[in-house]
Order: sequence, then C-alpha cells, then structure tokens
Amino acid sequence: MADDVKIAFEQQVLVLPLRDILPSKMLAPGLKEGVKYKRIAASVASVGLVEPLVVTRQANGTYLLLDGHVRLSALRDQASTEARCVVADDDEGFTYNKRVNRLATIQEHYMIVRALDRGVSETKLARALDVDVKVIRQRRSLLAGIAPEVVDLLKDKPVGHHAFQKLRKMKPIRQLEVAELMVSANNYSANYAKALLATTKPADLHRPDELRKATGLSAEQMARLEREMAAISEDYKELESAYGDDMLVLVVAAGFLERLLSKPEIERFLTGRYPEFVETFRSIVQAASLDQPAVAA
Repeated sequence: MADDVKIAFEQQVLVLPLRDILPSKMLAPGLKEGVKYKRIAASVASVGLVEPLVVTRQANGTYLLLDGHVRLSALRDQASTEARCVVADDDEGFTYNKRVNRLATIQEHYMIVRALDRGVSETKLARALDVDVKVIRQRRSLLAGIAPEVVDLLKDKPVGHHAFQKLRKMKPIRQLEVAELMVSANNYSANYAKALLATTKPADLHRPDELRKATGLSAEQMARLEREMAAISEDYKELESAYGDDMLVLVVAAGFLERLLSKPEIERFLTGRYPEFVETFRSIVQAASLDQPAVAA
C-alpha cells in the first residue's frame, strides 16, 4: 500500500512581521517600473493581500520567503508592518504561480461583472487592477453583441479586447465562422480578426458601409479578397484534417528508413549507387525525429 501523502504546508495561516521575513532573491532591476508590479501594488493597496506569502521557518526565528517577492516589496513600499503567510515544511523554492492558468478575457469579464454586481464600485475595481475606470466599463460590456455560441467557443481562449470589437461588427453566423477559424488557426490576435472582418461579405455585417470606408477597398477588391480568404480557409481545413494521418505515415516510414540505414551493407550500397536517395532518406529520418529540428525541404 502506498504511503499517505504528506501535506507540505502548515494548515494555519500566520500573520508575521515583515521584519522577520527574509527574501530569498533580489527583484530584477527596473521591475518596479513595469506594468505587472504597478498592478500588483495597486491591488495590495486597494484590497489588501489576497494571496498569502509562502515562507519557511529558519533556526534563528526568522522566515525565508519562498514565493511572493513582488507582493512583499509592494507591502514594504506601502509601509505595511505585517503580512499573512503560509508556512512550508521545507525550504524548496516551490511556487504555485507558475502552475496557474491566467484568466482568459471572457473569464476576466465575468469576474468584473460579478464584483460589480456584489457592490464593488467601478472606481475601487479600477484601482485594484491599476486601470482607468473607462477600461472597467469597456470590459464590463465586453460580450455585448457577441453570440452565445461564440462566447462558449472562446470562453477559455486568449482573445484580446480589440478582437471582440471586430467580432461585434459581424452578424452572429459570421461571428461563429470567424471564431472557428481563430480556434483552428490558434490565432486570436486583433490583426487576424481584422483581416477576417475585411473579408466578410456585406450581408454578414451590421454596418457594411462603415467597413468599406475604413478599408478603402472597392467592391471588386473586397469580392476578390473574400474568394481568396475562403479558398485559404478550405485549404487549411483540408490540411488540418489530413495532418494526423500524414504524420503517422511519416513516423512509420522514418522508422523503416532509420533501420534500413543502420545496416552498413545497405548504406554502402545506396551511397555508392544512389547517393541522392541516401540524403533524402536521412532528411526524412531527421524531420520525423523528436530530438532534432526538422530539416527544411
């Protein structure tokens, strides 16, 4: 029977004086000037320390900081004297921040809406996130005009706010088509959404005249662009559907060729009679290898 799993942290959260907490590393130069530090500092100042520091006990009665150096620095800059801490049983540099999946844009929208519905003011929320109140209002209305099917498809994807602005200009059916293309291509950038918007038929837009003015393209140019984009999308889908089978064939063929070339007699024969085949076979083996970069054709 396997041994019981040991809890790596003390179960009680302690409030410790900051003077007793010793950092285990120095913050990078210029970090305090970055957006991330300013946002964390604003959150600590506005709502306090949400995520406790992670420390481990030292023999002299102090505590070594394992995780939370930016938060500790922010607390000290704000003249705080104590902090809530989780105490680890050893001094390994464990940090669970590296294992946290960052909030997708839609999840952030839901978080903001929930906070506002529970009575948190826009001003306080803006201070906590270190953004302008106008940004909070924009993110609150992020999904206005977005089809429910699109929201479900993109709910855990890193789609930027500007991409949603492009989607909002399209009718629901086209929104879903564009969202599927973004997922297939694994491209959620605003530029990609803008390109797909530019190739959208006027009938699939809420205000087609605005798009024509913004792009400066004639009706013929738009039609040609639509056809080319549609052809590229079809080619991409065909490649995507055949990729798995093609890769399996490649791996099997590469394995066979690798065994073939491992026989000295066969390699000498091919090198003497068909040297161009040997180079091609080696390229195939190398391209299918997981340990080496693929060789360009």
